[in-house]
Amino acid sequence: MTKFAITVIGASWGGLQAMETILGSLPENLAIAIAVAQHRHKDSEGELVNCLQRCSLLPVVEVIDKQAIAPGQVYLAPADYHLLVEPGHFALSTEAPVSYARPSIDVLFETTADAYKERAIGVILTGSSQDGAQGLAKVKAYGGMAIVQEPTTAVSRIMPDAAIAAVVSATILPLSEIAPFLVNLCSSSFFTSNSG
Repeated sequence: MTKFAITVIGASWGGLQAMETILGSLPENLAIAIAVAQHRHKDSEGELVNCLQRCSLLPVVEVIDKQAIAPGQVYLAPADYHLLVEPGHFALSTEAPVSYARPSIDVLFETTADAYKERAIGVILTGSSQDGAQGLAKVKAYGGMAIVQEPTTAVSRIMPDAAIAAVVSATILPLSEIAPFLVNLCSSSFFTSNSG
């Protein structure tokens, strides 16, 4: 069993390319769940899930309300819904946008920190807003792992810069190194928990 149970990923402008790079490098036997909040137009339909599925060995689904969280799955926040994490399952909300965004990355990250504490990993990718910075700070404050895309490898560095300012101890990685780091993190915690 790994130390970590869930990875939450937040992305905005340039996020599709970044997500394809990460998801395309993850193995099909990944032992943790991944939940994604990608800013997109409220009327967009299933194009994003189809794009991400084409590059991923892991099943990619849009979350339905009260859907159980299982390892080895990629869960995508539906357009125009906040995605909330509760112990063992997701919830959807149509509460007002946060920082002009719905789905809000902060909402996803903060509820994940509440539910999974030190078993959560937060990843902030490219984007042109500050959404996610406070959520990542909460993941870190609760004992989880905070990862930020190295700003010079981002299409827009505003979101990574805001996250780094909010979490000075975050692990900063070039886009191409994030997936291998996640895999190693899960493998290392697996061996640590089984050898100790």
